[in-house]
Amino acid sequence: MKTIFKVVLFFLVFTSYTFAQESKPETYKKRVLETAEVDFLTSYYTQDGKNASVTGGIGEEHLTDFTPTVVISVPLNDDDVLTVDAGFSAYSSASSSNLNPFNFGGEGDEINSQSVPSNITGSPWVASSGASKSDIWANINADYSHSSDNRNTIWNADVSFASEFDYSSIGFGGGLTKLFNDKNTTLGLSTKIYLDTWKPRYPIELDWYSAVNGNLNAGLFSNVPILDESGNSIDKSGNSNPVWSPNNYEGITDKSRNSYSLSFSFSQILSKNAQFSLFFDVVKQQGWLSNPMQRVYFSDVANYYIGNANSIPNYASSSNKDVFQLADDIERMPSSRLKFPIGMTFNYYLNETFVLRTYYRYYTDDWGIKSHTASIELPIKISSKFTLYPCYRYYNQTAADYFAPYEQNLSTSDYYASDYDLSKFNANQYGFGVGYTDVFSKWHIWKLGLKSIDLKYNNYKRNTGLKANIISAGFKFTMD
Repeated sequence: MKTIFKVVLFFLVFTSYTFAQESKPETYKKRVLETAEVDFLTSYYTQDGKNASVTGGIGEEHLTDFTPTVVISVPLNDDDVLTVDAGFSAYSSASSSNLNPFNFGGEGDEINSQSVPSNITGSPWVASSGASKSDIWANINADYSHSSDNRNTIWNADVSFASEFDYSSIGFGGGLTKLFNDKNTTLGLSTKIYLDTWKPRYPIELDWYSAVNGNLNAGLFSNVPILDESGNSIDKSGNSNPVWSPNNYEGITDKSRNSYSLSFSFSQILSKNAQFSLFFDVVKQQGWLSNPMQRVYFSDVANYYIGNANSIPNYASSSNKDVFQLADDIERMPSSRLKFPIGMTFNYYLNETFVLRTYYRYYTDDWGIKSHTASIELPIKISSKFTLYPCYRYYNQTAADYFAPYEQNLSTSDYYASDYDLSKFNANQYGFGVGYTDVFSKWHIWKLGLKSIDLKYNNYKRNTGLKANIISAGFKFTMD
């Protein structure tokens, strides 16, 4: 922390000094943005894995996501630009669908008193047709930026809103960028605040349990056999043997999750061929930082199931298609988190054909995660308009202090999770792209002149078994 504050103090003093030394405005002033620009961006993502967090660290992770976005930048005058971007993410998730693996009885506010068939089944390896199997996340962001007459000072302010079926977010922020040394050196300072609210959805069996105040002979449980680890139906009154009783469980009362970030950046052109930059952030999160949809199973608590007793011995195998283990609790994490990412980039112009772009980031937080990210991209200009983009990215991280795999958390712990995003893992990502650029925008659609096209493909693999493919496209137009 002391080192960070020293760097911050240096940035502030250095920036103040350069403000004082700034020369008078230039007599000629070029518009910041000559004409309105419109970007159409889209991506398609698909993944498969075997560590679904909604089902406690095992289970089907198949997911697809389609994300179209429109970004419109409008020059308001010579100095000011308004940028608005809006988009949505339409996803379908096998993991999220198993919030209700039984396909019966409703979710969240849809809990009802119908009689549940005694032969219901479910499995972490089979996607449910429940309401949570798919959803649409939508967002809109507006940013206003102003540049000084000599273009050496830029400030901006932004506001955003996002929402999906169990979550909503309001964000706002701003920043200040200073260029000096003939615009060869850049200092930046920005801040973001996100005020988020959960509309929590819980595993269906915990909803049922709460609805009947723990009476397993009432409501939606009344007609459903509950099985022990040997496959025997238990006496749900508890007169002759223990019963399923998630004693740690209670719904969340603090439905907020707020994030505050402060970001610093420094960029320097080293020569006509080389450019270097540094950045670091301080991020503070407070509120409910767990996901109420995600189940946890304890190693020191007996297991109980609904479904086919014969499948219990193979529960953790993908061959299990018809039995589901009742949750012991939902994920629980500390109510605060402090994050410190710091990184650098180095870009080098080799010749008219090749440019080298490199990136490195180190991350640490007070949950015990430490990570390293490194990437390299080598744009290859094959003609005046076409460029190829081969790239590679490597990532590794340590596990959070509160992570444990399926059936390895303890009920006596204060915090626990089986979300493999918090586990120890490493990942490799290989990508390739092609870009088309026409600075004169000769090709038109209505009043839009096509300025550039970018198409990219990335293949991502974790050593935990998660695999993903991402296809993205971007089209930039200028307004006539």
